[in-house]
Amino acid sequence: MHLSLVIPAYNEANRIDATLTHVQGYLQKQNYTSEILVVDDGSRDETAQIVESSFHGVQVLRYEPNRGKGHAVRLGMLSSTGDYRVFYDADASTPIEELERMWPCFEDGADVVIGSRALPDSKIEVHQPRYRSKMGEIFNIFVQLCGLRGIPDSQCGFKGFTSPAVQVVFPRQTIQHFSFDAELLYIAKKHGLRVDQIPVRWLNSPQTKVNAITDSSRMLWDLLSIRFKDMAGRYA
Repeated sequence: MHLSLVIPAYNEANRIDATLTHVQGYLQKQNYTSEILVVDDGSRDETAQIVESSFHGVQVLRYEPNRGKGHAVRLGMLSSTGDYRVFYDADASTPIEELERMWPCFEDGADVVIGSRALPDSKIEVHQPRYRSKMGEIFNIFVQLCGLRGIPDSQCGFKGFTSPAVQVVFPRQTIQHFSFDAELLYIAKKHGLRVDQIPVRWLNSPQTKVNAITDSSRMLWDLLSIRFKDMAGRYA
């Protein structure tokens, strides 16, 4: 299997059909083998039923209760079989066609390739509300202090890993909620993996699952915890 596409999903019944229709159509046109895994993170709606009934060949991993996007991504990445494994947001904020930007980086030796909305060639076609952009800027300051200098956007939900990199990073992941991205990159850097960044097209979804107050506070605390976990040997 060349590519595994992992899509974490929580209460995505309103948009998973459109996302999978486009993604599946795109992948079927490629000259490599691929699989799609939807990880249902304890949804209370019909997300899993829609996928199972309408998209034959798409795997669904289900569990209850809801445990967080980080947990869903970890399960999907460790359960998939592709030589390259990419996790991808269910809202398709980054068009699936941006996958094409990853392959030259992997072919050149990158272990991890991440989409970034902060690079000069990135195209933000639908912007976040101003207050969310400001919160993102503040969060990025903490990310830099955490030790991820040179990565201006750790939170874009479009990241690819080689199979060996998956086995280094994801067994060591501890954070289950939205700041898990920063932890993944911290672990990758600690183990000397090469992390490349690519510019992407991006369209903000107004149906974001991130709560501006409660999740932001938790994410900042999680960033602080990464350094403590590292000092305690958790990422060795």
